[in-house]
Amino acid sequence: MTLDLLTTSPETSSWTAPDTYWPALSHALEGVSGPVAAVDLSALRYNALDMLVRASGVPIRVASKSVRVREIIDATLGLPGYHGILGFTLPEALWLAETHDDVVLGYPTVDRAAIAALAADERAAARVTLMVDDIAQLDVVDAVVAQSRRAELRVAIDADASWRAPALGHIGVHRSPVHDAAEVANLARAIAARPGFRLVGLMMYEAQIAGQGDATGSGDSVIRWMQRRSEAELLERRGEIVAALRDIAPLEFVNGGGTGSLEYTASDQAVTELTAGSGLLAGHLFDGYRAFDPAPAAAFALEVVRKPSPDIATVLGGGWIASGPPLASRQPLPVWPAGLKMLSREGAGEVQTPLQGESAKQLAVGDRVWFRHSKSGELAERVDRYHLVDDGAVVGVAPTYRGEGRAFL
Repeated sequence: MTLDLLTTSPETSSWTAPDTYWPALSHALEGVSGPVAAVDLSALRYNALDMLVRASGVPIRVASKSVRVREIIDATLGLPGYHGILGFTLPEALWLAETHDDVVLGYPTVDRAAIAALAADERAAARVTLMVDDIAQLDVVDAVVAQSRRAELRVAIDADASWRAPALGHIGVHRSPVHDAAEVANLARAIAARPGFRLVGLMMYEAQIAGQGDATGSGDSVIRWMQRRSEAELLERRGEIVAALRDIAPLEFVNGGGTGSLEYTASDQAVTELTAGSGLLAGHLFDGYRAFDPAPAAAFALEVVRKPSPDIATVLGGGWIASGPPLASRQPLPVWPAGLKMLSREGAGEVQTPLQGESAKQLAVGDRVWFRHSKSGELAERVDRYHLVDDGAVVGVAPTYRGEGRAFL
């Protein structure tokens, strides 16, 4: 099917009533055997449109890592206000560039086979932008294919958006080694002087703001304090970096943000586009934010296969853990029936997951339990398709990257 998010059901609040939302998904998929993953189109549409409102007119680039379903990526890009893709590996970017003309690689690459393929394809070279933060990454490209034997390659700089807090040190993720305007400008001048490359953009991802919930419970006041100060520092520094770069190269884009920081990043006059993806499918990591309340668009259901005791129901599978630190927040979250919890000494298992609670007493062998994955895109690595549900019925099936025979990371 061709997915059109502009024409899905107008209902936008069914997920606020869990006692009807999750049973309706079970009913829609009762004829489908085994582990099943679903996307509710009304919830997806709500999330996609809500992010546009939060972006205040600044274009949003879709982060493919947080979706990994081409049909959903394409449908999102069909909405006015979304433009371009932020990919995560060069092989993926080359694949997506077969049908999309603006794919920015979000991370540096040293994939020599993919670099050779990019260099040999002028059409792909015009559609794909490489991400660099070190001149050594350009050395790898030139070692694969000399500048004289390839098309000119588009390049963007990934500059560090973390906060170097007085007394506290580094706050944020460890990405780029270039942090201040002078460091970024030095790298930009080296790129501009390098034959065979053209500097076209800048990316700065403020993970300590976009990727850190501020309504998760204890410690929220400290997180909000950190984010306010980081926002102020980054607003000034990013402006200085962009001003320095515009004296060196005519930038086509300045990319920033993520699902969790759309409002803040859109307010930065130095930014020309945002990136978001996780907010479309809304893994449960995004439940802990004050600024927005996403709908649980994607979920998966596992079947009860045994009852080791009256108050424990064991489902087949379940160990679909998200990347990141090994915390409880990275485990899948059982959401229906309500009140289920994992056993502390077993957690989510590779082949089985025992669940305990009052509602477990009502579960029988063959019943379904619904879970939400921690991170939005990684669920797609576990299933080969999403069943698309709208108005209580399955209206189509969308293959994941895995379902299309692709495994990029």
